[in-house]
Amino acid sequence: MTASSGVAGSPLPKWQLALVVGAPVALGLGYMYYRNRNSGGRADKPERDKFKGGANARENGAPVDKQISIDGDCPPKVPSPAAQPETPLQKAQKYKTEGNVQFKMGKYDEAIVQYNKAIEVCPIENVEDLATFYQNRAAAYEQLKKYSAVKEDCTKALELNPRYAKALLRRARALEQIGDLEGALEDVTTACIYEGFTNQTSLSMADKVLEKLGKQHAQENLANKKFIMPSKHFIKTYIISFPKDPVFSKLQQPENIPEFFKKPLKALKDTDYDEIIPLCTEIIEKPEFDTLSSFKLEVLLLRATFHLLLGEHDAAIQDFERILNSEDASDDVKINALIKRAALYMQLDNPEMTFRNFELAISINPTYSDIYHHRGQVNLLMNRMDEAKHDFEKAVEYNPNFGIAYVQKCYTDYRFAMFSRDVGLAETAVKDFERAFEKYPNPPECIYCYILYAQMMTETQQYEKADTYFAKAIEKDPENATAYVHRGLLQLQWNGNVDKTVEYINKALELDEKCELAYESLGSIEVQRGNIEEAIRLFDKALIFCRTFMELTHIYSLRDAAKTQLNIKNRLGMDIIRSSSRLISNSMF
Repeated sequence: MTASSGVAGSPLPKWQLALVVGAPVALGLGYMYYRNRNSGGRADKPERDKFKGGANARENGAPVDKQISIDGDCPPKVPSPAAQPETPLQKAQKYKTEGNVQFKMGKYDEAIVQYNKAIEVCPIENVEDLATFYQNRAAAYEQLKKYSAVKEDCTKALELNPRYAKALLRRARALEQIGDLEGALEDVTTACIYEGFTNQTSLSMADKVLEKLGKQHAQENLANKKFIMPSKHFIKTYIISFPKDPVFSKLQQPENIPEFFKKPLKALKDTDYDEIIPLCTEIIEKPEFDTLSSFKLEVLLLRATFHLLLGEHDAAIQDFERILNSEDASDDVKINALIKRAALYMQLDNPEMTFRNFELAISINPTYSDIYHHRGQVNLLMNRMDEAKHDFEKAVEYNPNFGIAYVQKCYTDYRFAMFSRDVGLAETAVKDFERAFEKYPNPPECIYCYILYAQMMTETQQYEKADTYFAKAIEKDPENATAYVHRGLLQLQWNGNVDKTVEYINKALELDEKCELAYESLGSIEVQRGNIEEAIRLFDKALIFCRTFMELTHIYSLRDAAKTQLNIKNRLGMDIIRSSSRLISNSMF
């Protein structure tokens, strides 16, 4: 599995870490774990405001999108002959009503004419009515895809009625269409605050905009990013997830290493990981490289692996392709390259290519356990429980000594049981875990077992037991920074002990200053405390250590949400932002 989403980066896949703090809603700091890209709904149906109006529309003669609404569809009272002449406001209301009729028929230009008249005759002191007329005209412009006009009219409506949530949402959609995602996020966030975070349409829109903005910033970051090698503990964890790796296994067979390969492998053994790419490159660039034995392809594989760990995707792909196009590559080398290339495509958010590479690897050797272990991790990441369960069963079947795969199988059986709401299967999975404690009493298997078991206990709110097993994991592996982070986050769920949480996470950073999860978690906590500037600083620190597009998207989503809160705080005041922070806190922890 990859450094970003599998056992390599931490004992839990990235998506599982969300369970430690609860799956947050859109503005609950925008936790962006891999999910179905089509899950977010359109944000076209805000709640009715005080005017209780609404009309359907037609676009190009077709039935109008019922999610697009206008305000004040009820006709005004017509005065009797003996009554006083119509006031300017009554005239304006009549024009608006006629505009709504035209809108309902899909005649948007004609509707705009009527709204123009309503705006012209409406007394300026009737600010809420005038705001409605501008908002309705904006709705017609939106149907005509005239987004600059939508923005302008919504802005006028909001100048008249600053708490007009419908105008905020409509302007947010227009800003999204013209590419101003930061403005769109600020508008939809403000609307959510005014609506008390109760409008699911607004929340869904916020989630969608936040994701788009996170991806935009991630792409910008990758264009100029200086990559940093992961921590030594991180890489050691990655290595043990490949028991059949043709290069890593050489460390157990030093007598079979050719002379030209000894320096890179010594650096690997001595954990001098920053030296591996230069040492491999030195061999690869020698004129005689092509005349070397087949071990030369393992040199390429080792370099590709560390390009992948470093986040240098283009360089990794070039090396993988060079290996796969070589007639001299052994099946083991090709399969390993395909597994790692599959992981790379997952990091690039391309699951189609990910699974294609796994299938190519299976076509070479359908009994190769490493394939199923890493494909199982991807399926687990994507919440494909049945497929993940099948993969881990295969991994254990084809390599009964693959302890980490066995532990992952136990955990996946439990997740599958919970997903299926099968109490009996869940109890069986827990018993299998408890047998694994006896089967694998030593690291690294026992560490995975303790942490995943603690995760299960957390999910069933057996917090004291969960804490005990996080403590066991730390006792067996005191350098495991992510275990400290998990134990810290447990304190929030267990008893809301923020100080203890921060203490554990700071310990994690003492052990591993490159622990992105620690910075991310501390940043999230500071948001809850209202220390938005400090939270942004911590998210910026986490960004330094991100290596993949998915990781960058996730952290930028957290940062963008925090930055938006800060902007709204400065514009609207502390009382409102504190209210939203409490709601965010409830969804996150």
